[in-house]
Amino acid sequence: MEARTEIADFVGSLILVYTLCIVAWVVASLIFSLGVRMPFTRWSNAILDFLRDVSEPYLRIFRRFVPRLGPIDLSPMVAIFALQIVGGLVVRAISP
Repeated sequence: MEARTEIADFVGSLILVYTLCIVAWVVASLIFSLGVRMPFTRWSNAILDFLRDVSEPYLRIFRRFVPRLGPIDLSPMVAIFALQIVGGLVVRAISP
């Protein structure tokens, strides 16, 4: 396998993992906004802190431009869409 193909596969995998982190943060924040939360769970707080710290800086960029529709935040959908488009272009540019 060529090095460029391996790098393109790696970048594609990173984009997939980051997309999954964003989706996990959106689902977790939705669940907790409904009031479902296990009390005194250190491991779940660590996971939530990680997901928030990873996804919020990227989502904050889109929250400036995408208006909220009442309680619904559409910025994660726009952010994931942009990530997939830019990621696909980068992977195609890298791969031979």
